[in-house]
Amino acid sequence: MIGFRNVSKDRVPSRVRRLACAAVTVPLAAGALLAGGAGTAGAAPGTGPTAVVSMGDSYISGEAGRWKGNSLTNTGNRNGTDRGWVSGSTYDPARVYGTTAGGCHRSDSAEVRSAGAIADVAVNLACSGAVSQNVFRASHGGVSYKGEAPQADQLAAVAASNNVKVIALSIGGNDLGFADIIKDCALDFVIWNSYCYDDQQYGVDQKIDAVMADVGKSVDEIRAVMRTAGYADSSYRIVLQSYPSPIPRGAENRYTQSDWSRLNTGGCPFWNRDSDWARDSLVPQIAGRIKAVAAAKGVQFLDLRDMLQGREVCAKASKLVSATVPASAKTSEWARWIDNNESQGLIQESMHPNYYGQLAAGRCLALAVAQPAASATSCKNTAGSDHTGMFLTPAP
Repeated sequence: MIGFRNVSKDRVPSRVRRLACAAVTVPLAAGALLAGGAGTAGAAPGTGPTAVVSMGDSYISGEAGRWKGNSLTNTGNRNGTDRGWVSGSTYDPARVYGTTAGGCHRSDSAEVRSAGAIADVAVNLACSGAVSQNVFRASHGGVSYKGEAPQADQLAAVAASNNVKVIALSIGGNDLGFADIIKDCALDFVIWNSYCYDDQQYGVDQKIDAVMADVGKSVDEIRAVMRTAGYADSSYRIVLQSYPSPIPRGAENRYTQSDWSRLNTGGCPFWNRDSDWARDSLVPQIAGRIKAVAAAKGVQFLDLRDMLQGREVCAKASKLVSATVPASAKTSEWARWIDNNESQGLIQESMHPNYYGQLAAGRCLALAVAQPAASATSCKNTAGSDHTGMFLTPAP
């Protein structure tokens, strides 16, 4: 018998209301932050400062970069986890997200910013919540998002004033409805109606062919922009990446599923069966399909399915930050939990790589760029190490 099935009826609805409000607004992030200068206006392709550009959604824009692990403390700097803390009870997310706070959430630790010296200029065009249509050129079905032109149209300006060498792309998750999957699976845990994996798998299977076609079109749109700007395909590389799982397998969760600890303490309200599905079925399925798109389009593939292994929200191998357990890339979680009480930051940050996870993603990108431009590799972490312990293996 599941322990919390006997919880009083007046207790469940309040949790459900909080979680419903929270989960329904969990989007993947993405949109344009320049780091290191704007380049030389009017520079011809192959001249001007070299540039690395990130495009797509929240898993590359820097969503959740505000957080260094997760802490139950809701005051001050939350035991050192809140990079947006100013003083007293004052918080300023713009310290991390700049002018995109509350919107595209391009953080100062985003993958393209954390990759190190792979180019003179780092340009982040990705935006939280973006779908493939937000990448396409406006002339080819692209749609503006959060007050910004489609990302491919923004890329045209970047390509004209810089010598673009690397374009990292993360897209497709919002097209598949990741936010709805998170919401439905979390609510199925809280109100104990049923598992979510079966219905959600059916929905993914119905959508995935069309979504992957749009992922492929996103690559085509980028190619078209670069060719129009005078770039040869061989003069730069596109790195198409997959998604990591922010939650662990059921057996790797440090909280039992028989009470409320996964919701109230860990911020990972999912059944073991649903967690196993997400970790070992959904994430690999998407990675495999994105790998196939990369191969078909002749671009590089970076597999991130195992990037957060052991560092996920509620993972046994990681710890919550507290007054006695300091924030650390070696011991803390590398993903943002679901804050069902909405007591820290914004719900849209939930279930994304946090500051530590973004440093790791940046290291993965740097390692990938050192590989052949048509390679397919998987990036993994070294247990007990920080982001410098990331390493590559052949992609499955």
